[in-house]
Amino acid sequence: MQILTFITAALMAMSSPALAENTQKDTTLKPRLVVCTDIAPADVEPDDMESMVHLMVYADMFEIEALITSVGWNCDPYPIEWSQYLHRVIDAYEKDLPNLMKRSDQTSFLPMDEENGSQKTGYWPSADYVRSRAVMGSIRGGIKAIGENNTSPGSELLIQLADEDDPRPIYVAAWGGANTLAQAIWQIKQTRSAEELKKFVRKFRIYTITDQDMHYNMRMNRAYSSHQWLRQAFQDDLQFIWDEGTWQEQCELGKRNWTMHQQHIQGIGALGKEYPDYKWGVEGDTPSFLYVMPNGLNDPEDPAQAGWAGYHQRGLCADSLTTAWTSWQEPVRSISIGYKQRFYPIELNDFMARMVWADKGEGNRNPIVCVNGHRGPSPLVLQTKAGDTIRLDASGSSDPDNDAIGFQWWQQPEIGTAKLTIGDAEHAVTTVNVPADAKGQTLHLVCEVYDQGAFNLRSYQRIIIVIV
Repeated sequence: MQILTFITAALMAMSSPALAENTQKDTTLKPRLVVCTDIAPADVEPDDMESMVHLMVYADMFEIEALITSVGWNCDPYPIEWSQYLHRVIDAYEKDLPNLMKRSDQTSFLPMDEENGSQKTGYWPSADYVRSRAVMGSIRGGIKAIGENNTSPGSELLIQLADEDDPRPIYVAAWGGANTLAQAIWQIKQTRSAEELKKFVRKFRIYTITDQDMHYNMRMNRAYSSHQWLRQAFQDDLQFIWDEGTWQEQCELGKRNWTMHQQHIQGIGALGKEYPDYKWGVEGDTPSFLYVMPNGLNDPEDPAQAGWAGYHQRGLCADSLTTAWTSWQEPVRSISIGYKQRFYPIELNDFMARMVWADKGEGNRNPIVCVNGHRGPSPLVLQTKAGDTIRLDASGSSDPDNDAIGFQWWQQPEIGTAKLTIGDAEHAVTTVNVPADAKGQTLHLVCEVYDQGAFNLRSYQRIIIVIV
């Protein structure tokens, strides 16, 4: 068996923000993120407030294109005055921003016209920029609300974003109802050709935390929701993830680890002072943006890649009518929950470490993974033949704080059927034996690097092995 040398090739799909041409961290563009939130008072539903605090300490990782307040389970119509809770988080972000910027050695902001352009990973946007992206969306729920009288600043902003000369997709995280997106698509349907409509829809990816385009007590009436229309009318053009599993586990794990939230998140910095006690569960909406997190673990263009938001397969939805990427049925549900349980302590440690930065302007930072000379969030793609052996070298990985680092190599078994044999799973350099019967398969391996600093922070590199 011969050890082969491969030419490293990053996937260059122009549609994916994680696959930027230059994979160096300081030149990689952030993924474009839109949040539709039914943010509310803490005595009504505090989890949106919790997730918003969580999101804002990662504002250097996402290009926050829009924060849209809109209808959800507990509010139809959405009370306009509730949008003040979003602005309270933005105000707290502004107070913590000087400390957060030190994490990236950032000393100033871009001019507003440049902030409105493309932002690079590591850049903390100004509070004024974030405020300019906070708008009202659809305040009424259901498919019947979609139409001429439902246009909002949110739907207009979504149209503007999709029309920009930017090849990156727009990821919509629906913490409440996603009918502001449905409204934007309806508006385009009335005014543009079928081909232009298809092009518009294909700009978006959507991750819904259950189906909240309705009152909670009518949640089983799937036909009421505009979400069903989106899945039905645009099943070939809109990547739709319907989370019915991971978000519940996020809530439960948060409850079990609530003392950690009290000690390391609540009251820490200005943002921590806005982090409320839980009522039903903790941060049920957070998986929607963890899915897009550019930490090297998963490419959001492929929902089958397991990550901090679990694992999904395309199949029949809970309405027994439409198809989407989901994890509501076994065995996918248990697999997804298993990944959520596996990654939750890492995710929480990462969050708590960033709260230290918000409070003190110093702390631990994640290690930087380098495998076979490849850095950055995009996957490392290798081609080989069945029966060959691959040498993988992560010794070029480092830690920005000079902490000692450790390694863990593992295969995601849900992609492909062949099992890779990993020579030394806990060292920087390892060999991987490809089975002789793996011809024609694509297999996924992950290099997980962790540091010995506070909270033992982790970073990842996914290796996609194409067997030709």
